[in-house]
Amino acid sequence: MAEEEESAAPAEKAIRIQRVFINLLDSYSSRNIGKFLSNCVVGASLEEITEEEEEDDENKSAMPEASMAKLKEGTFQIVGTLSKLDVPRPEFAVETYCGMSQEDLLLRLLECDVIIYNITESPQQAEEAIWAVSVLNEESSHFEKRKVFILVSTVMTWARSKPLDPDDSEVPFTEEDYRRRKQHPNFLDHINAEKMVLKFGKNVRKFATYVVAAGLQYGMEGGILHAFFKLAWLGEVPALPVFGDGTNVIPAIHVLDLAGVIQNIIDHVPKLRYLVAVDESVHTLEDFVKCISRSTGPGKIQKVPKENAFLTKDLTQENIDHLLVNLRMEALFVKENFNIRWFAQAGFVENINSILKEYKQSRRLLPIKICILGPPAVGKSSIAEVLAKYYKLHHIKMKDVISEAIAKLEAIITPKDVTEGEEEGEEEEEEDNVEEAQELLEGIKESMDQNAGRLEDQYIIRFMKEKLKSMPCRNQGYILDGFPKTYDQAKDLFSQEDEEEEEEVRGKMFPYDKLIIPEFVCSLDASDEFLKERVMNLPESIVTGTHYSQDRFLRALSNYRDVNTEDETVLNYFDELEIHPIHIE
Repeated sequence: MAEEEESAAPAEKAIRIQRVFINLLDSYSSRNIGKFLSNCVVGASLEEITEEEEEDDENKSAMPEASMAKLKEGTFQIVGTLSKLDVPRPEFAVETYCGMSQEDLLLRLLECDVIIYNITESPQQAEEAIWAVSVLNEESSHFEKRKVFILVSTVMTWARSKPLDPDDSEVPFTEEDYRRRKQHPNFLDHINAEKMVLKFGKNVRKFATYVVAAGLQYGMEGGILHAFFKLAWLGEVPALPVFGDGTNVIPAIHVLDLAGVIQNIIDHVPKLRYLVAVDESVHTLEDFVKCISRSTGPGKIQKVPKENAFLTKDLTQENIDHLLVNLRMEALFVKENFNIRWFAQAGFVENINSILKEYKQSRRLLPIKICILGPPAVGKSSIAEVLAKYYKLHHIKMKDVISEAIAKLEAIITPKDVTEGEEEGEEEEEEDNVEEAQELLEGIKESMDQNAGRLEDQYIIRFMKEKLKSMPCRNQGYILDGFPKTYDQAKDLFSQEDEEEEEEVRGKMFPYDKLIIPEFVCSLDASDEFLKERVMNLPESIVTGTHYSQDRFLRALSNYRDVNTEDETVLNYFDELEIHPIHIE
């Protein structure tokens, strides 16, 4: 298909400043496309990408909020509309408009070299896009230089297309099949807009028009998949829902890769006027949800009836239609002819780490890691509970972690049936771990028998470290309640296992794991008299079965005081790392 491409005329290559109009710059898709183009030098995609540039692009995979257009000369100048008057102008945009008459808007469009109408999130914008391409076509004979019109549409205009091969449903559609496409009934406005845009723009020297059928967009602050990320992040459900059987294939693309396709259309002005923009993956709905669950949330999925999708308040009808589509598409022309600095060419699952990093940065989801220490009955758990609820953190108590770890090991070695609709993959993985789990469980029981029901530090440290490294704690953060108790426990718990990443602290090599180390250490304290008085006044219902019984409490308090009069205390450990504890009486 390479012969179908026609590069811009040499005279136009010399033009280094291009003004680009994009509608609804405050929407997810248009905002990210505009931000991306504002950092692209006009004509850059006509040049081969060097290895150095590729490395540089990897380092900038999550684009900062601040405008980068001023950092480079010759970048696209972005202007566009906003959905509401009170929406602040994006920093990357030169000008924004809202509530304009059609006459005034036409004057603004005529000032631009490129007009992009993105209808992927706003079907009601299809009518305005048809109007814009029509009036621009009428004016095209007066254009001093060529203008380019790009309609960013969706693969949902292909959703009901008949298979290319009735005997092989896995044959993907490509751009060449666009005349055979049949839209989803809810996307009639989109296909009508596509047809109108292709009807105009026949005089390529004056006015070139393009349609881009984009896959489900992901990346940055999340797009449609934000609903699943949010559900996983809040941690209020035991499993993420998969609507239906989840085997439907969803064509998708990273929003910045879609922006890269648009950049290439502007620079190359190809002959082919209908393009498909999807990544190279063949992911099902189950693949997407399972990946989000494992990387962000509970790690499990639950298949539910399709109708349940309408109960998810963050999903619109258009969103649900996208999630339930079953369509195989290949962006053949884009792959063979365009020069794209891909963010996620292999797809969502293969790039989940960078996608999750972007998501956290874009939504400012920073984990808070807190450690609360102090003598028994000082109020550590009460304060930890309030903070955990307020900041939506994981409250980590040693007793709970040990119970959870033992229960998990027992579940691995106990044969069980897989409930229909639940994730089956984990059971297969666990088969290999049965022997290891059995051995560990025996070691734990032996340790507890020899130590009057107490568990040795090596097991406690192992379980606590696993908990702190778990995906929920890494993503949302944690409150560590009353542990570690000693200098050695702290050193073992937070030690850096990878020697290459050791850090030099206060002139000596002192390795620690940045991933799990707390940012805030709070040391609560009170006099022994106050603590004894507090325990004596606690209701019997609270005291029963806890270490607050008189003998156990006095022993625990004595042990705490003894440990904290030694030369090396747990607070010294954090002091040495320059995480200075906050002391509260």
